[in-house]
This record gives sequence, C-alpha cells and structure tokens, in this order.
Amino acid sequence: MDRKQGNRRLDIQKMDRVEDNRKLDTAGAEELKNQDPDRDLMWELVRSEHLVKDEWMDFRRETYRFPDRREKGPFYNYSCKSYAVVVAQDEEGKFLCVRQYRHGIGAVTTEFPAGGLECPDGRSYPDRGEPVVMEDPLAAAKRELREETGYVSDEWKHLLTVPSNATRADNYAHLYYAGHCRKEGTLQLDDTEFLNVHRLTSEEIQQLIDSGKFQQAIHILAFLLARKESENY
Repeated sequence: MDRKQGNRRLDIQKMDRVEDNRKLDTAGAEELKNQDPDRDLMWELVRSEHLVKDEWMDFRRETYRFPDRREKGPFYNYSCKSYAVVVAQDEEGKFLCVRQYRHGIGAVTTEFPAGGLECPDGRSYPDRGEPVVMEDPLAAAKRELREETGYVSDEWKHLLTVPSNATRADNYAHLYYAGHCRKEGTLQLDDTEFLNVHRLTSEEIQQLIDSGKFQQAIHILAFLLARKESENY
C-alpha cells in the first residue's frame, strides 16, 4: 500500500468516527428530549432581586436566560400563601357563598369560602423552592368553611390543585367540594374579615357568572368542577 492510499484510508476512518460521534450526540439529545420533552423550552434564572419581602409576600424582579442563550429582564413574580377554596352545598342543595370587599378591584364580590394555608413556623409562605411542610389543604378547607360560614360537613372531595397564577406567582389553589353541610355555630372571622353569608342555587350562581358578577376566576373553575358532584342531590 503506498502512502496516498494509507492516508485516504485514515481519512475515511476519521470520517466514520465523526459520523459515529454525530449519531451518538443525536441519540443522546433525543434521549434527553424523551426524558424531558420541554427541556428546550426552559428558561434559566440568572439573577433575582427582592423588591418587597415581608410576612405576606416576596415580590421579585428577575432576569432570565432564554433557550437561545439571550438574557432578558425584568420579569416580575412573587411568592405568597397557597390557599383552599370550598364549593359547599347545604342539606337543601343550596351553595354557601360569601360577599366581601376585594381591594384588588375595589369592589364587593360574591365568591366561595376560601383561605390560606399556614406554615408551621407562622410564616405566610415558604421561600421559593424551599421544601417546607405546609398545613394540610383539606384541614385548611374545613377550617375556612367553619370560620366563614359556621357550617361543617362530613362529605369532602378534592376537585383539583392548580397554580393560582402561573404567569407571575408560585402559589397553588386547592379546590374542594363539601356536601350536605350543616350549621353548627357562628362565624369566627379574622380581624380583617367583614363578610355576609348567602345561600344561592346553582342557577343563581350561573347567572352571576354569565353577567360578570362572580368575579373570582379560580372560584368559577371550582364551581364548574363541583357541578357533577352537586348533581347527586
């Protein structure tokens, strides 16, 4: 074999190794994608600044690195309490609702009993990504129903746990249905709660939703999910 033929053979062997490596890289990328198909959509947190961090909320200004490696900011998000919402139906089949002032929209709203989950150490929320044990959501739901309406129930069903506002917040809403509720006491409100209890039919709630007067989006979701449970009456 002359030198030229030997060099050509070496070149072919190198090309084969490059092709094999390319196939391995492609296979590896495919395997990673199969393990996490959204891998190429994820943003990477570059830096975070706490604008407000108190017992109620951690409000942040952040910069992220996009999948194409560009960095962009600011993006604003926050941590606060996760909470439970209770779609409660009494022994006559009426739904227990409350009317109270909501400073976000500056109006009195009709909604279902709801309230925040507590941290064991008394904080309103865990730090983002911190593995803190929160209050049991069902226990919080039962407490809020009793405190805001004076009613209790022995029939509970978890409907859904969903991010409260996935665009800007990391807290969750735990939605429950409570059936055959019965009155067992008076209201036990917090010092910032001023509300009235109303018993409404399914049709009345739907009319409020249709007219834009049932103004809590997560509560509307809970009502729609609970309808199939209430059909048992």
